[in-house]
Amino acid sequence: MKKEMLLVIVSFFLMSLTAITGVYAIEETTKTITISNENADITGDGKEEEIILKGVPYQKEEGFLEKIYIEISASNGKKYTFPLESGAKAALELVDLNNDGVKDLFASVLKGGNEQIVQNYSYSIRNFEQTKLNLPEPLEMDSHFLHGYKAEIKLAKTGKSYLFDLKDRKKYYKKLGLYYHGKLNEPTELTVNPFSTLQPIPVENNQVGLLGEQRITGIANADVIASVESTWVYDHGQWKLVRTVVHKERNK
Repeated sequence: MKKEMLLVIVSFFLMSLTAITGVYAIEETTKTITISNENADITGDGKEEEIILKGVPYQKEEGFLEKIYIEISASNGKKYTFPLESGAKAALELVDLNNDGVKDLFASVLKGGNEQIVQNYSYSIRNFEQTKLNLPEPLEMDSHFLHGYKAEIKLAKTGKSYLFDLKDRKKYYKKLGLYYHGKLNEPTELTVNPFSTLQPIPVENNQVGLLGEQRITGIANADVIASVESTWVYDHGQWKLVRTVVHKERNK
């Protein structure tokens, strides 16, 4: 009986040791990569910080980062970390978005999938205080197909409407049953996507604004009907829309 008990204890110990060794091996092979590394004053004290954008690749899928974060070694000797969402790619820019005279962090993460959606983040550590900065929201639109192989979008913020002739996609839409003899089989809305890009651009008075682009698609992600560009400037604590440009996409 004692021998059997001893064998059970030894077996349990060996199993536990194997499990611990396995976990250690996984942690040992986890690799953190540096995506970008910059030095700049982002606190406003006149001294530079080291700003590193890091990622941890997903072991089961190449080209995907399961962890992405910004690590800052500040001039006061402290470290600051800003976690971002996982994604296929990531980028970081240092720009003064809120026009307070000190550069801010502006990060972009390209999500996986065919939609090519970008998630954006903006932070400030002015005076060594971590603050999340708000960003513009994608434009809201009323959009739908019309009879006669046409589509219309109306921007909620400006009230302007745009009409699109889609006769170059006639065969495609007929084949899929969207139209019959030029008439819609049923009311069908377009898909208004979030920002596919949102990037800093120079605006007047040596300030930095943001330029966003949204794709308007029809019956599939590849059926791009229009792209809408919106230009924003930060004014009195809010993002103000100053310009919109609508482009019709040609059928490829």
